[in-house]
Amino acid sequence: MHPRSRLLLAVPAALALLAAAGCGGGSGSDGRNGRLDMGIAVANISLNFAHEMVLGAESAASHQGDVNFKTVGPPNTDGPAEVQLFQNLTARAKDGIVLENLDPPIFTRPAARAVDQGIPIVALDTSPTDGSKVGFYVGNDNYGLGELMAKEALKRLGKDPRGQIVIGVPNPGTPVLDNRAKGIADTFRKQAPNVEILGPFQTYSDPGQNYSSWSAQVNAHPKAVAFLGVGDADSYNLAKIKKAQHGSWLTAGFDVDPKTLDAVKDGSNFVTIDPQHFLKGYLSTSMLIEAVRDHQGKLLQGWFLSPGAVVDRSDIDQIIARQKSAKAAYDWYKPTIDKLLGDQKAQLKPLKDAR
Repeated sequence: MHPRSRLLLAVPAALALLAAAGCGGGSGSDGRNGRLDMGIAVANISLNFAHEMVLGAESAASHQGDVNFKTVGPPNTDGPAEVQLFQNLTARAKDGIVLENLDPPIFTRPAARAVDQGIPIVALDTSPTDGSKVGFYVGNDNYGLGELMAKEALKRLGKDPRGQIVIGVPNPGTPVLDNRAKGIADTFRKQAPNVEILGPFQTYSDPGQNYSSWSAQVNAHPKAVAFLGVGDADSYNLAKIKKAQHGSWLTAGFDVDPKTLDAVKDGSNFVTIDPQHFLKGYLSTSMLIEAVRDHQGKLLQGWFLSPGAVVDRSDIDQIIARQKSAKAAYDWYKPTIDKLLGDQKAQLKPLKDAR
């Protein structure tokens, strides 16, 4: 087993099967002054970004204590399947749910129904739609993370770069991903006007489809100086293609899948952008529990800005160490967790400004 696969395996794929069957958990909530029934729904239980959020959420629930916490999510990115799992979860997680998804419009009515039933909902990673009745969102400044990636690429392309920059998005129409791509493209247009921006092209979240899509883009654009993706499969598949073709172009993507960290460590990818999903999962769940226990279920309102970071060869070893276990991740994030939870309103922005 790869030594860094343990973190990913900490949330078994069997969770998706348990979710679909509606089994697991306790006998029900003992009330908001006692044991709580809560949960998290994610878009794809098989990919790294979801594992990270789940591990953070489960860690927060464990630290808070007396929380019967359930995770649901389909084994592949499937919005309607997640809707069904989320709806099943509302029947048991009456005290609160953290909701992450990649297709916000189809969750508008299910989320609104849950809120009408008195279930507190925190939107995680993808901002809620206007009609969802969800008013609290924990997420990154994804446009800003896209800017970070472009600026890191520009450092390596030299003065007045020329050529083509190819941008890929796994799920076009998902605000999180579209904002990252826009941040990349806008930054190049401002700071490197002689570069030609191509895309964003759809690269798919399924690893196999993602590899095929990027292979086609690399073959179609032999003059490109950089191929930049905004998802986690983008990262490791671009590195794999670059190695196979002995490419000299720049490649990078997002997230901290073990294969992506290997690609940064060996220099195949010049960086990865880390949205710090474990941190978001922890913060969202901790604030949800606090709201239910201490504030009669009244959540903060607005966009709680959670940070992200560049990972390159200068700090790759400490990030690899952080990823070895959920405990290692918590220990690494603890100073940030304490700071952000200690002054929550300092991180709060209008929901309409989420990007």
